[in-house]
Amino acid sequence: MRTSREDRLGDVFSYMFLAATFLFFAWPLLWLLSLALRTRKEVFLGVSRFIPKAPTLDNFMAILSSDKFSGYLWNALVLSASSAIGCLAVALPAAYAFSRFPFRGKGPWMMVLLAFQMISPLVIMVPLYRYMAAIGLTDSRFGAAMVYIALAAPMVTWILKGFVDGIPRSLDEAALIDGCSHFAVFWRIILPLSTPGIASAFIITVIAGWSQFLIPFLLISKESLMPIGVGIFQYAGTQNDSSIQLLAAACLVSVVPAIVAFLCLQRFILGAMTAGAVKG
Repeated sequence: MRTSREDRLGDVFSYMFLAATFLFFAWPLLWLLSLALRTRKEVFLGVSRFIPKAPTLDNFMAILSSDKFSGYLWNALVLSASSAIGCLAVALPAAYAFSRFPFRGKGPWMMVLLAFQMISPLVIMVPLYRYMAAIGLTDSRFGAAMVYIALAAPMVTWILKGFVDGIPRSLDEAALIDGCSHFAVFWRIILPLSTPGIASAFIITVIAGWSQFLIPFLLISKESLMPIGVGIFQYAGTQNDSSIQLLAAACLVSVVPAIVAFLCLQRFILGAMTAGAVKG
């Protein structure tokens, strides 16, 4: 009985902690929603009132009907999806090689990959811009996508290696005995059995690409190519205080797809992050 009471008390404190954590991170979004539901007149009255007096969806309608913002959203989708596909094309063979082939320095090379993941884009901003400008890849979706791929490939390689490690080596050996090449093993066995991991890595990479700001801000100056994060920043810099409600609505529109994707697919994402942690 005592153990049961202690467990219940522990559950209560756990839920209280989770609720407090949720409110801490959700509070800015709730304020954004409050501002986005206000009229221009009410914004001028101040932001001390949390619940708008006359809520309206006109700000969201204005954002969603704007060709400029729909272009920003499309650019973000194209960049994040194309970079995720390119990242998988690079990381899948690398994960297979690290998982299956013995070679000198494999452990240190994995650590090098992890070290590259820890490098902030801020550190390489100046040389990166000069290099991309020298080869003519500024103001280009292709150039930005290549940088996205380079930044995400180490993490995705680690994730996919965990899934490949979970595939029995006996399947590889049986296929090789039957005359398959290593590429055939990779194509016919590893890829089909790694589908959950591939889907999870793709989702994670798309969400990471969607939230990118520094790289497109550095490499893209044409408004027609800007993703939503940079587009909102440019919009905020050219508007006056009377447009704060539109800016809040635009911020919510840019954030909601990533939040919805994470909530709907969190099981796959968590499975990708913990792949390979438990064996047996």
